[in-house]
Amino acid sequence: MPEPTVNVSERGTRASERRDASSPRERASMPITALERWWFARRLRRILCLADFEPVAKRLLPKPIFGYVAGAAETNASYDDNFRTFAEYGFVHRSLVDVSRRSTAARLMGREYAQPFGIAPMGVSALTGYRGDLRLANAAGRAGIPMVISASGLIAMETIAAANPDVWYQAYMPPDAAGIRALVDRVARAGIQTLVVTVDSAVVPSRENNVRTGYRTPIRPDLKLAWQGVTHPEWALLTFLRTIRRHGMPHFEHVGAERGVALVAKNVERDFSGREHLSWADIARIREQWAGKLVLKGILAVEDAVRAESLGVDGVILSNHGGRQLDGDVSPLRVLPAVVAAVSIDVMIDSGFRRGSDVLKALALGAKFVFVGRPFNYAAAVAGEAGVDHAIAILESEVRRNMGMLGINALTEMTPARLLPLPSGTR
Repeated sequence: MPEPTVNVSERGTRASERRDASSPRERASMPITALERWWFARRLRRILCLADFEPVAKRLLPKPIFGYVAGAAETNASYDDNFRTFAEYGFVHRSLVDVSRRSTAARLMGREYAQPFGIAPMGVSALTGYRGDLRLANAAGRAGIPMVISASGLIAMETIAAANPDVWYQAYMPPDAAGIRALVDRVARAGIQTLVVTVDSAVVPSRENNVRTGYRTPIRPDLKLAWQGVTHPEWALLTFLRTIRRHGMPHFEHVGAERGVALVAKNVERDFSGREHLSWADIARIREQWAGKLVLKGILAVEDAVRAESLGVDGVILSNHGGRQLDGDVSPLRVLPAVVAAVSIDVMIDSGFRRGSDVLKALALGAKFVFVGRPFNYAAAVAGEAGVDHAIAILESEVRRNMGMLGINALTEMTPARLLPLPSGTR
């Protein structure tokens, strides 16, 4: 008998209406009109998989902003490899297994989450969707999954952590030891318990994509930007102008220990420079200072994962930054089995995940957890918090359905025996 279909659109809308996880102040800052609720529900009925969010977001968002989110580095070699690797494995299912007790729960760094996936850090999410970081955090809190605050966010980490105390924070560390200590202290004061240090961004990557799509930092109000607002009225009214009216000009709120500069400030690039000197000695000092869970994001080499473990790091996220950094970096899925074999800490992964089947393939190769980025950003842009609820429900439904077809009841049953490398001619 076919598995019952989950009406993810209705589920997402109901979850958005509840908003039980948000404080009264938070609810007041993110009103949703009856017209928006109806329009979002109508739009979400056409979204059947995570990939469906992207073309809708492309239509709604100004070209420079969509290009910033969607773009990768140079030739897109790493971006493309992230997707190609999933097609290189096929499943080997087992038959006549009672799968009525399936659970999608996953254990990570001593804690159990409702799903084996979470929301990756994404910069300027509040520019693509109104109060985007909070939309992501609230939806993640309801779903029982982690959401990682981006260092280049436009809403203060303290505000986000007040709405969802279980969020993680991803840092681009300042160039000096004093700045690093002050930032780590700020994260601790915010009540955040998991600190993620990004280690694959020592220098600013290629900006070709941003130039081609017209995205500039700082953002400069001009006739071109005005035209983008006129031709993308939903974004202009419900995201950009609503943000300015209710919260003022967005600032980079937590790149460092103090509030950063405004999005339109001429010296905005300075806040994101000076990372060339980050080293293993800094990681050792951070480990001594930070009492919570410490994760390194952007690891690809086995040797780096081993060294991270030797310094007391709790977990690593294998990542090529979604193809946005070094063009030509391999997909993290390619190095996953070797890293898992070399360390005993929890190994997580991101970059290119779009389907429940992608998540399960990573788990079979040894990953403890998967983080998904761009689709959740698009979801918040397309339908606010209801869109994020909808995206989570879609991925949850795919994971659970595929578990049933694979013949497993627990994610720990996803072992390498469940996969078979496919001959190159069949890919």
